[in-house]
Amino acid sequence: MTATLEFTLAPELEAHEPPEARGLARDEVRLLVGSADGVSHHRFADLPSLLRAGDVLVVNTSATMASAVDTVDKEFVVHFSTRQPDGRWVVEVRRPVGGSTQPYFDAYSGLRLTLSGGVVVRLAEAYSDRLWIAEVSVDSVPRYLRAHGRPIRYSYVERDWPLWAYRSVFAISTPDDREGSAEMPSASRPFTEALVTRLASRGVVIAPITLHTGVASPEAHERPYPERFEVPETTARLVTQARAAGGRVIAVGTTAVRALETAARADGSVQAAAGWTDVVVTPERGVRVIDGLLTGFHEPKASHLLMLSAIAGEDLLSTCYREAVEHGYLWHEFGDLNLLVP
Repeated sequence: MTATLEFTLAPELEAHEPPEARGLARDEVRLLVGSADGVSHHRFADLPSLLRAGDVLVVNTSATMASAVDTVDKEFVVHFSTRQPDGRWVVEVRRPVGGSTQPYFDAYSGLRLTLSGGVVVRLAEAYSDRLWIAEVSVDSVPRYLRAHGRPIRYSYVERDWPLWAYRSVFAISTPDDREGSAEMPSASRPFTEALVTRLASRGVVIAPITLHTGVASPEAHERPYPERFEVPETTARLVTQARAAGGRVIAVGTTAVRALETAARADGSVQAAAGWTDVVVTPERGVRVIDGLLTGFHEPKASHLLMLSAIAGEDLLSTCYREAVEHGYLWHEFGDLNLLVP
């Protein structure tokens, strides 16, 4: 593995099922901490002892949708990704292969696909080499998916799991059930109600944002595309006050980084904001607000690694990934976590 994080992800380092299926509670997954003092190894349940009073954890409240739907002839699977401002959706067309699916690159503008329940998806224009902007013959896609969809699953997960496995405690407890993420904002999955209570008793503040994440394009080595987000006034105030008082702002997941950095002013304060963000965080751009990041482990050459490097620095990030590989940490949405507090 080099400093550019070009490494081979061995199959045994992929989490093939939720930790609950491995006999672990959500907060018993492993946690690798990278800081100015070096690298240390923990369980996620140790998180309260690793933070301090005045720290602000920014969490994504977006609820994962059951975003995968079969066509009526079972020839294709459509992954619903991101709602566009004009009401159309970005979708990916895939073919079933060996119990999973693979991208279908021969789709074309005007292709009509009839899904379960009789809903028709018409591909209107290409969004990337594998994604399409599509017209959907239903008023509410999230409502339709609740009745006919299932969570997106890739080949490294060996069987389907119900939707609860893909939702965090923050999304489940959101009063209006803000459905909108094609895939789970997975960095918040290990949190439990008991752990949140322990964090609060330690003086750690939980501040919500919402960012509806699309299909995992960054893991396909593509740059992230615009996603719908909201940074509420309360969170903007909490983050700004914490920074003024010397507290740390720690994003839970790359989605929280993207939302906060979109709402950040040049002086590092944060304003309430909502809409679609096209911000891409790189070492060249840097970060204005974030002091640390709690995240999963990302695939070799994934574009998210640029964001991690912007926050942690390339040397610390390389050290963390070297340790994670050597000590058998698990990758992907059901895997282990990495806390970067440079």
